[in-house]
Amino acid sequence: MATPGEASDGAAARRALQAVATGRLHPLSWLFILLQQLKSFALPIGVLLVSGRGEQSTWELWGLAGAGVLALVSVWRYFTFRYGFAERALVIRSGLLERNLRVIPFDRVQNVTLHQTLLHRLARVAEVRLESAAGGHGGIGRAEAQMQVLPLAEAHTLEATVRGTGLLASGVEAGAAPPPDTEATRWLHLPTAELVRLGLISNRGMLVVAGAFWVLTQAGEGVMDAVSNAAFETGKRSVALAEGWQPGPLAWATGALLMLVVLFAAVRLLSVGLAIIQFHDFQLWSGPRELRVERGLLNRVRTHLPKRRIQAYSLSESFLHRRFRRQSLRVDRASSDVANEAQSVRDLVPVATPASMDAILAALLPGAAWPPQLWRPLHAQAWWRVFALPALLLVLVTVPLVAWHGPLALWLLAALPVMLLRAHLWARYSAWSLEDGVIAFRQGWLDRQWRFVETAKVHGVSLHESPFDRRHGMASVLVDTLGTSPLVPSLRVPYLPAVEARLLAEALRAAMPRDAGINPARTGASAAPAA
Repeated sequence: MATPGEASDGAAARRALQAVATGRLHPLSWLFILLQQLKSFALPIGVLLVSGRGEQSTWELWGLAGAGVLALVSVWRYFTFRYGFAERALVIRSGLLERNLRVIPFDRVQNVTLHQTLLHRLARVAEVRLESAAGGHGGIGRAEAQMQVLPLAEAHTLEATVRGTGLLASGVEAGAAPPPDTEATRWLHLPTAELVRLGLISNRGMLVVAGAFWVLTQAGEGVMDAVSNAAFETGKRSVALAEGWQPGPLAWATGALLMLVVLFAAVRLLSVGLAIIQFHDFQLWSGPRELRVERGLLNRVRTHLPKRRIQAYSLSESFLHRRFRRQSLRVDRASSDVANEAQSVRDLVPVATPASMDAILAALLPGAAWPPQLWRPLHAQAWWRVFALPALLLVLVTVPLVAWHGPLALWLLAALPVMLLRAHLWARYSAWSLEDGVIAFRQGWLDRQWRFVETAKVHGVSLHESPFDRRHGMASVLVDTLGTSPLVPSLRVPYLPAVEARLLAEALRAAMPRDAGINPARTGASAAPAA
């Protein structure tokens, strides 16, 4: 229990911190907060309005009432939010009835992100987001602090102060960018031509199409029926018009093929547009301890990533990548960006030539250990391990179908040779490497992938053996790291000879840092690799 003197000292310290926090948000911040809240509630409100039908006026009144409440909350946040600096810490106080005082040491902040939409740039403001090593005050994926919004000059000053560059507010003109970091080197800049290649390679357009279809399915039966009827009527009229020309089978086939080509081209053009919007003027800068990424056409994002926070790498080279002689690189961070993917730096290098990619990875990895030179094959029966279970499932599905539908269902077994060929090719082109402090696994023939981790950042190692594996003398090694995305599994080196797998697991465990039983990769205390 605190003594009266200690309580008095604590209250005095709290008052001193509150007195430091005098900075305010931009006068228009309430408007941007309101717009973001309305954006979050736009879909459910739209669904209610569409599905309300006869009670349309009632739903409109509820919608107006909700918007009014959100507006009051936004204005309340503007008048009660203050920030300031105390030694090497950021002080934030907010709330009036329930007051909240937070002190965020600079050394706990791992990333400072400046985010600007088109409206932000017109108003000369920016949203500032601070992320900590723990992934946020409320858990992984949330920001330690989020200021929505600050005048652009103050946002640059806050960014520079937290990062320790000593930039003064008086030295930055309103709306101007901060002075360039003389110690930073620009590793990569993507012109528009590269973004066109990225759009042609990627399938971002299909994601938009799938998202639009999902919105239609959630918009109610009325909207879905209207869209279906419009599509049916358009198709019916097109068929009737074509029948008036009396086309033959060749003309029908040519028309169908032409329609598929048009649809494919439309999706690719959409992908190109999305790539340009997301990665316009993409720049990757490297400083002594951190990377900086700037990108975006409508929404401009400027974010930082300490090099020591990179936990794992995923290098991809699809068939289209190889046609364009390009590769793409993604990274896993110690603090996840799942809740705010739009502002993350998971796409560290969206697209680059293999030579540029090798140079970037050689600078990021210790001892310039990329690309590896000593690749080792998998177990000789690895192909059988990949083929056996899918083939068995296919046979089990085919047997009842033959009983119900006759011998015609045996055509499903024609997939077995294709599955066998795929298993052989996968095993032939898969390999692993442990070289110069990097554990790597590659796989794929048409689409190639490399997954690799620095051994100094390995969080855990485990050995996996199924009954099939034990019978054939093989095992798999699972390498765990922090910041792994649910969509990107941990590094797995599968189907090695059992003795070789155990030796690999022991080597990885021996390479894990053991400073007082704490993994520096887990705490962010490991030394930053030199660029």
